[in-house]
Amino acid sequence: MAQYFKELREKKKIVIVGPAYPYRGGNALYVSFLYDVLKAKYDVEIVNYKLLYPSILFPGTTQNDISGFVIKESISKRIINSVNPFTWFQAAKHINNLQADLVYFDWWNPFFGPSHRVISSLIKKQYRDRIIFITENVMSHEGRFIDRLLTKMGLKNANAFVALSNIVEDALKDFTNKKIYKSALPIYGGYNLNKNLDVSKQKVEFGFKEDDDILLFFGYVRKYKGLNVLIDAMPGIIKKHPQVKLLIVGEFYDSPDKYYEQINNLGLKENVKVVQRFVPNEEVGKYYSVADMVVLPYLSATQSGVLNIAYGFGKPVIVTNVGGLAEDVVDGKTGYIIKPLDENAIIKAVDKFFGDRGMIDFEANINNKLEDNLFNKFPELTEQILKEIE
Repeated sequence: MAQYFKELREKKKIVIVGPAYPYRGGNALYVSFLYDVLKAKYDVEIVNYKLLYPSILFPGTTQNDISGFVIKESISKRIINSVNPFTWFQAAKHINNLQADLVYFDWWNPFFGPSHRVISSLIKKQYRDRIIFITENVMSHEGRFIDRLLTKMGLKNANAFVALSNIVEDALKDFTNKKIYKSALPIYGGYNLNKNLDVSKQKVEFGFKEDDDILLFFGYVRKYKGLNVLIDAMPGIIKKHPQVKLLIVGEFYDSPDKYYEQINNLGLKENVKVVQRFVPNEEVGKYYSVADMVVLPYLSATQSGVLNIAYGFGKPVIVTNVGGLAEDVVDGKTGYIIKPLDENAIIKAVDKFFGDRGMIDFEANINNKLEDNLFNKFPELTEQILKEIE
């Protein structure tokens, strides 16, 4: 035990300001994976939220992870209430008391501009060059005035940035001339809890036939995700490949009625299955396991955790060439890149996949790409940053 504490004292101290368990969603998952990848080399603490979004601003059923299994365990101090400035002062005081070597702020939404600005301002004197903002998303040129104002406010005290995609790096250059480091989202493995799942049996339980081929659309349903375009493509896909079915899984943040109406109008009731709910961690595997391919027909994006979960299962993807999605796909090897808002492009990509899958080992190609994932080198990136600010 004495040796453990000796080693702990010798480690550099890293603070991460961001959401983590018990919150759900991609941002909380990213912070937990970041904690996990850094903790072997550093003494890490997460300064978490006790209120992330006010309920009036949250379109889902709950902000908390209701799963019975946590993908990544992380230790956090829950201090920040996003709309209570008093807690921002508390968080800053706590961070100052930690006397850390580096502070990472997780940034993804202009809503957090005021809290990030206040906290970073209150720790700026002590931490000087050691405040780094990890940017999952930055406002685009088309962002509303208030969003751009809040983004500039929130990013003001960053000494440097870590961009998680090329598109984010480019967007950052519109807000700052400070140094930008590069990383990526992790591959979200750990969901395949049942290694002995009978895929054929699971298909039947979902209402499919054992020999059906399944396209999976997974995650929150919002307008920008282009589900309507994928549904429009289904008649053309079925015409070429009658055994293909579409499985839609996720909580709807957009009105579901119009999608059900679209499915009915196109005569797809027997070809499309909808699971309209948030899926806990322990159930994710059964949906990805039955899928032959995961489709992300997004109209806009930076990165997507859905893609990284698909890669965690070795599943090829179809992605639109928007934001940073295409950066993570090797066209024709780990999936296919198509233009957005084009149902014919989806039809052609699905057709090409069924022609290619007997000749291309998609899973092997995905595994090869995963070895180059920049996220795995985050400890080395942190070491580089620490050396540069000494």
